[in-house]
Amino acid sequence: MKNYGKLTLGIIVVWFVFALVASALHLFVNPSNGIGAAVGIAATVPIVAFAMWFAASPKFREFALSLNPQNLTLFHSWRVIGIVFVILEAHRMLPAVFAFPAGYGDIFIGATAGIVAARFTGPSHRASFITWQLLGIFDLLNAVALGITASLIDPHGASMLPMTVLPLSLVPTFGVPLLMIVHIIAIAQARSWKSVSVDAHHVVALSQV
Repeated sequence: MKNYGKLTLGIIVVWFVFALVASALHLFVNPSNGIGAAVGIAATVPIVAFAMWFAASPKFREFALSLNPQNLTLFHSWRVIGIVFVILEAHRMLPAVFAFPAGYGDIFIGATAGIVAARFTGPSHRASFITWQLLGIFDLLNAVALGITASLIDPHGASMLPMTVLPLSLVPTFGVPLLMIVHIIAIAQARSWKSVSVDAHHVVALSQV
């Protein structure tokens, strides 16, 4: 388990450095001032790689499922910095069609992460826990979709260019896919809680016979 922990941490560090260097070299800048294919590839590849590794390696899957679900949930607390999107929109540096849904969505998820981690992490609150995780995924997918289509929805609005250069370029190329992976792991963990809960009820029932 420790080896997988070190390996995973190393991969995350290398991934972050790649996103940082690529951003510094302006590899994610799109001539149309929108979210281009390079950002899409950078955001998608890590999620696909994780899914393949998770599905193919029982040991990695065991490691991922052994992570503390409360810590995984608390990890989303930093999403309150979505307020930055709202502030940039106020200065006409990001389009409102993207900034408001993405910003306020992130603020909601970040602000409620602590509550969910403290009160809804466990078999008795499985449905609520999964629902919150799905809301977090929806927020990320919605932000990505609006970021890609903002120029089509509002051709005369502000450009999405700031999201393709440092420091904001790290959000779609590193932050979003990492958060998505964390959500996926948490949901996979919660899916096993039902059987654990059911087994516990069976033990209680048998002890009463």
